[in-house]
Amino acid sequence: MSSQSHLWSATSSTDSPAASGNRPGLDSRTRYPGRRFAQIVKLKPEFVDKYKEVHAAVWPEVLKQIKDCNIQDYSIFHDPETGILFASFKYVGYDYAGDMERMRENPKVREWWRMTDGMQESLVPGAKDSESGEPSWWKPIEEVFYTP
Repeated sequence: MSSQSHLWSATSSTDSPAASGNRPGLDSRTRYPGRRFAQIVKLKPEFVDKYKEVHAAVWPEVLKQIKDCNIQDYSIFHDPETGILFASFKYVGYDYAGDMERMRENPKVREWWRMTDGMQESLVPGAKDSESGEPSWWKPIEEVFYTP
């Protein structure tokens, strides 16, 4: 997930589908097929049950903002042995940086991040929280294989 804050940071213009050249030949009638992202963070062991509980009932405002910002197929997995949370999603819009800025501007999303950040430990040196920007709270990880 390139360099980003939490799951939703703005990235440089080179991360947009248009700037990265991922849209050759696309016109206004063709939808961008999406860019997949993955990130990790560590869940504090004392918050495993609470984290699962809050994610079983994600606030409607947060879910709406995720959808409005062109995020699809969003999942978070937990490895109880290491405490690692693995998140993946697909971005299907055309302005990733702009959509992530809109995500960050939502007060309910920021409130959600403050709650969930307290349950996590970032794996990124110097990261403070999801709202602070760089360095990112969730550690971006590189995709090395994919088959649709």
